[in-house]
Amino acid sequence: MRFEVEAVMTLKPDVDDLVPSEASPRQSVGDPTGVSSFPKVLRRRLDKFFADRNLSPKADRRMWVKIAAGLAVLLGSWIALYALKTDSWKFVALYLLGGLAQTFLLLNIAHDSNHNAISSLPSVNKTLNYVFDLCGINSYMWRILHHRGHHSCINLHGEDDALTGRGIFRFTPHEPRAPFHRFQHIYALFFYAMFSLDYVFVRDFECFFFPSHDYLKRTRHPAREYAILFTGKTFYLTYMLILPVLLLGKSPLLVAGAFVLVHLIVGLTISLVFQTTHTIDSTYFPSNRSEFDNGVYHIFATTADYATSNPIVGWLAGGLNHHIVHHLCPFVCHTHYAPLTRIVKDTAEEFGVPYRQHPTVTQAIRHHLILLKQLGNET
Repeated sequence: MRFEVEAVMTLKPDVDDLVPSEASPRQSVGDPTGVSSFPKVLRRRLDKFFADRNLSPKADRRMWVKIAAGLAVLLGSWIALYALKTDSWKFVALYLLGGLAQTFLLLNIAHDSNHNAISSLPSVNKTLNYVFDLCGINSYMWRILHHRGHHSCINLHGEDDALTGRGIFRFTPHEPRAPFHRFQHIYALFFYAMFSLDYVFVRDFECFFFPSHDYLKRTRHPAREYAILFTGKTFYLTYMLILPVLLLGKSPLLVAGAFVLVHLIVGLTISLVFQTTHTIDSTYFPSNRSEFDNGVYHIFATTADYATSNPIVGWLAGGLNHHIVHHLCPFVCHTHYAPLTRIVKDTAEEFGVPYRQHPTVTQAIRHHLILLKQLGNET
């Protein structure tokens, strides 16, 4: 096991990741041979964790239980919708249960499979990655944006797709400020709730047909991915919007309202899980990728953890509250993150490397909103 960023499953990145991919030959990640530097010691200790226990870094029993539970709840909610004679309130309740299952699947299964973290068999990860498409988000484009547009360029203005505020937000001090940004900490949660609706109806198509990033403009997408884009969207909108009207006789307005409510929950949850790990008032925003001699230091400067001692948060959020470990070991299944985080924290303290964390989810959200307020008022 090596703590490195894994290459996209089907595409080779045109810019090197902050640390090499899992498939790369083992190397010193920039440090002179024999020097016991922080990155080398940290990697050695993370390797040792798995070696000493003869433990695979891929999915363990806990992860397979999560996969089965998430899929069972999603499938069960939709079976109940059609099998039971439900009134409007029960319909909305079951519909929302399916939406909560989608949120769980996106954070826990789709994200890990995107990083080849579930299985050493690419076919298993590829199959589970279609959970994105099952939830209305194109899995192929997510892989590109998440790997090339985030893991290789954390908090870099103009490169990190997670910092794309579409003019509505100023997420970095390098972004031009507009007068209305002074209110961004107030309207942030409203627009975050639109996140998944944006992906379903706008963002995926925009990235395929009207890309703004240079790396997307240079990419020739396989014809198969265009077919999956339209097939996936059609399947999702059919089972989420059309079938409840045609087969259950529900009011289109009721179904549309439940659909929007589901996406408000999905969008707000996923946005906050990710935003609170990089865009807070204590993280750093490099002006270019050469500011750090080693990608490990880049990760520690731009990333923060939260609620790492709360197993419930880790279980629900797919371990993404252990975000530093995720960026150091993205190919490792998230059910291993908690003990790895303790290694990271202790090693960082030993070498005097700042380790950023918040004790609770609430504190992490608060410090994200503090950053938005600061950036909205700075000139």
